[in-house]
Amino acid sequence: MEPFVVNNRKDEDPALFLLAPWTSFDKITVGFTGRHGGTSKSPYESLNCAFHVDDDPGDVIINRHRIVETLGFPYQAWTCGEQVHSNHVEIVHLEDQGRGNMDQSSAFQNTDGLLTNIPGVLLTSFYADCVPLYFYDPIKQVIGLAHAGWKGTVSRIASTMVDKMVHEYGSDAHDIRAAIGPSIGSCCYEVDDKVMLSVYDLEKDVLGNNTYSTSWYLKKNNGKSMLNLKEMNRQIMMKAGIMPSHIECTTYCTSCRNDLFFSYRKDGGTTGRMASWLGLK
Repeated sequence: MEPFVVNNRKDEDPALFLLAPWTSFDKITVGFTGRHGGTSKSPYESLNCAFHVDDDPGDVIINRHRIVETLGFPYQAWTCGEQVHSNHVEIVHLEDQGRGNMDQSSAFQNTDGLLTNIPGVLLTSFYADCVPLYFYDPIKQVIGLAHAGWKGTVSRIASTMVDKMVHEYGSDAHDIRAAIGPSIGSCCYEVDDKVMLSVYDLEKDVLGNNTYSTSWYLKKNNGKSMLNLKEMNRQIMMKAGIMPSHIECTTYCTSCRNDLFFSYRKDGGTTGRMASWLGLK
């Protein structure tokens, strides 16, 4: 069953996909935005959440306001990083609340993961095919978001998040809940040998020298491969100690469901960005 369920909304309301299995955790808000219910003009129509795509910054701020108001958070809570496809994770302290909510320059720079235990901070990150990763320790009340394209995946940003939760906050990996959000699927994500060389190295390390996972990729006759970033991140999470039963994984492909989501590949490289969000109330 699909874990990300869209909210019932009017046409003018932002499309928000709530992580349904986590709704039992009453201390957090968590989910993923769709592409509808905002003010941005074509080609960013309509709920673009990111400044870096050259959308009108005023429209981006209005879109973000609509989201936080629906979630019941103040705009100052919106906190984000300037993503560069790395595995760098920053810890968000109280004085960091609101970084990046009005412009790119104030966001955490060169950062693809955010981690905090501060209530009232709404962690956010941005996507148009890459994989949103969510982390929550309900015992220590620690939350984290990570942005994983192929580079972030092969550099194991998921493992970095778990390690930081364990070492900075005393989390037990077996207590951590994780989720993998809407992103491009193996049905649509074709990559070349340059990417696959890094995938092969990761595969050997995660699965063992004598074990190869056909669920990670499918080789094509043209020398390229169809890559399954969702499954790669799921197995990296398990390697880091998260229990399989504690990992939720979407069935959505952002390219296939371009009617619901922005897709960098499907939209030809010029498009808006969805946002993942996770906040402690």
